[in-house]
Amino acid sequence: MADGHAHVNVIIHKNFSTYGPEVLEKLSGAEGCVWALGISANSVSKSEYVKITYDYPLAAAKAFSSLSSPFKFVYTSGEGTTTAPGIFTPYFAVIEGQAEAALLEVHKTDPNLRSFSVRPALVDAGEHKEIHSSLPQTPAFTTRIGNAIAPVMRIMAKGSVSPTADLGKFMIELATGDGEKLEGEGIEGDGRTVTNKGFRRLVGI
Repeated sequence: MADGHAHVNVIIHKNFSTYGPEVLEKLSGAEGCVWALGISANSVSKSEYVKITYDYPLAAAKAFSSLSSPFKFVYTSGEGTTTAPGIFTPYFAVIEGQAEAALLEVHKTDPNLRSFSVRPALVDAGEHKEIHSSLPQTPAFTTRIGNAIAPVMRIMAKGSVSPTADLGKFMIELATGDGEKLEGEGIEGDGRTVTNKGFRRLVGI
């Protein structure tokens, strides 16, 4: 979808654990990153899930902080994530919470980095027709379930829905903003963690 776009420079990078001088040179001057690389905890082993969910974003944030000052790193987490897990906390929520906490620690020790974590709930692209042709393929059964649930959620539990058009715009604005902490209902983690409630409030939906 992005390749060939006048305002996009596509870089193929295969090792998300490290970023050499050649890659950083291509990214020089960038002011922010929306980190949306992720996978279901049910789709990979626990060790692989930790690598993708925790190790990769930490490596990127540390490497990218030198690109500009300040550099804003926006981590895509998920509703239900917590930095204070209990015995019944789902595995994904534990690891994402650890990633959020680690990114916040990097933010505190690196004067260039401004980190944010955003916790969307039901990510809903149903009314975002511009991206439908670029959405990844999912199993037919999963697609049918999603198509059945999303319209009901928009009406009965809209506070648990994260429309992709609003979500994408919000995260890009965080990545290109001033990097200062946020305030108000739905904001946690020293002003740097945005729950779905906080996101919806800030975008006015």
